[in-house]
Amino acid sequence: MNSYLLFKSLHLIAVISWMAGLLYLPRIFVYHSENSNEVVIAVFKTMERKLYNYIMTPAMILSWVFGLILIHEIGFQQLASLWLQLKLILVLLLTVYHFYLGSLLNKFKLDQNRKTSKFYRYINEVPTLLLILIIFIVIFKPI
Repeated sequence: MNSYLLFKSLHLIAVISWMAGLLYLPRIFVYHSENSNEVVIAVFKTMERKLYNYIMTPAMILSWVFGLILIHEIGFQQLASLWLQLKLILVLLLTVYHFYLGSLLNKFKLDQNRKTSKFYRYINEVPTLLLILIIFIVIFKPI
């Protein structure tokens, strides 16, 4: 079995899982911020916590692990390639965004959210833009 293709497949599965969470959690925040029903808010808090802790964070860690294994497989000299450097910078931005969502999650958990649903609608576009850039950089390796 080709180990590179195995790790590439595992990397893609982890990235897809991570991206699903990065796209879905702010959407839950939208509805959470618009709601005042205590029972519904408790449900949102549970959904947010489980999504972040049991899906998103493990998927992020696995994305990084399998991505670093892939870099090892192709050779660390590839880090000199500008396309790979750009990809890693964008993935770092996704990681920062991930932890920012975690800080927002904690504010919701403590009932300290001060942001509007409109804010969450806007930040929901961040991972989409980064994903598009990453995909084009990886597929076309333009630089």
